[in-house]
Amino acid sequence: MKIVESKPPQTQKRKQKRKQKSNSFIELWIRLNQIKMEGKRSLEAAIEELLHVEKQMRVAEDVAGAKKAAIDILKLCFEARAWSMLNEQIVLLVKRRGQLKQVVTAIVQRGMHHVDETPDLETRIELIKTLNNVSAGKIYVEIERARLIKKLAKIKEEQGLIAEAADLMQEIAVETFGAMAKTEKIAFILEQVRLCLDRQEYVRAQIISRKISPRVFDVDDSKEKKKPKEGESVVEDAPADIPSLMELKRIYYELMIRYHSHHNEYFEICRSYKAIYEIPSVKDNPAECIPFLRKICWYLVLSPHGPMQSSLLNSTLEDKNIYEIPNFRQVSHGIRNVITMEVIQWTSLWNTFKNEFENEKNFLGGALGDKAAKDLRRRIIEHNIIVVSKYYARIALSRFAELLCLSLQETEKHLSDMVVSKALAAKIDRPTGTVCFGTTKDSSDVLNSWSMNLEKLLDLVEKSCQQVHKETMVHKVAFKVR
Repeated sequence: MKIVESKPPQTQKRKQKRKQKSNSFIELWIRLNQIKMEGKRSLEAAIEELLHVEKQMRVAEDVAGAKKAAIDILKLCFEARAWSMLNEQIVLLVKRRGQLKQVVTAIVQRGMHHVDETPDLETRIELIKTLNNVSAGKIYVEIERARLIKKLAKIKEEQGLIAEAADLMQEIAVETFGAMAKTEKIAFILEQVRLCLDRQEYVRAQIISRKISPRVFDVDDSKEKKKPKEGESVVEDAPADIPSLMELKRIYYELMIRYHSHHNEYFEICRSYKAIYEIPSVKDNPAECIPFLRKICWYLVLSPHGPMQSSLLNSTLEDKNIYEIPNFRQVSHGIRNVITMEVIQWTSLWNTFKNEFENEKNFLGGALGDKAAKDLRRRIIEHNIIVVSKYYARIALSRFAELLCLSLQETEKHLSDMVVSKALAAKIDRPTGTVCFGTTKDSSDVLNSWSMNLEKLLDLVEKSCQQVHKETMVHKVAFKVR
């Protein structure tokens, strides 16, 4: 009876091959170290020997061995200061057939360490471009590629090529990177917004800024981070040069102030200053919070009248730090005049606050500008028109102009602008020279009011009929009794 020996399974054969290759790898490594110590081989020969070792490890799927071989090749090139050969070896190693993802990641990360150690700017740019090309389209090195692009954009900006730097940064959509830290994402997007503002592309800056929700700055970082569950992507820690969340919040709102200042959106500027003012490090520092509070007060007065503006005005007056502002009585008195329903004399107000208005150029944010002075006068006129509309249902245009301290033409112009913007409902009767205030009604409102009046009329007729019938019945009964 023959005894047939069973062949080892496929897995055992693979293990045996890997063991043999690992043994050969150790022998090659020892021999290579001996050669390097004796100095009998040139750089090219040493790289060829390491490439042979890397091939054996890659075929055997030995990640640690292949990674060490690739890193040693880059190390030899760096120690020899052969920068062109370093670029060639990076491209060669990444493009080798069946190259492991872990090895590609290690190559890119090792190359990034050598970027800051390059001798000149041209070599640095060439190395960054090489690493950028080999990492393009590979999702497992997307974070490294984003950091490389950021470094290259910074170099372009220092050279004065702001347009090229902005185009480079806009190629990367970091909001889709799951493994990137939240603060690093925000910092990258804020850099995109800043370059767009420097390039004066305000529409694109607004679109990119909407990728950041202001609520993200209200997250409490003191809470412990949850450990990722099995199968979830691990979020990397942010580099040391990335600002904290509160610092990023301040940068974000400073960029928003730049954007809103271009469009003269005073209320949005005020809200941005308010958000910076609410940062604990700013609010607890009197020397820093007072300039922000001054800007809040000025931009509140410059903002168009509305419910949100009135609410923010009242909350600002309740702030205790407002008492620390120099000439507080004048500032608070001016704000209270805007809140109260009283007519403000523009000439007396401007004479009181002209010096304060011009001194703003010495504080944070710079001068308010000539445009702001014109808008301040316009806001006072609008406030006075609203006050008059609260007390009068009908007023002569001449008397109206006298209360506003304006000519008839200016009064009519400002009143017409407010009616067109739907801030006020009024009609001007030019033949009689009167102004009538009141809410305008459309056809549906007129029809509804007519139907309601008709219903009231019918109810009144019905009640009257009931009372007449009641009286006749009472008189008939009394007549029969007699």
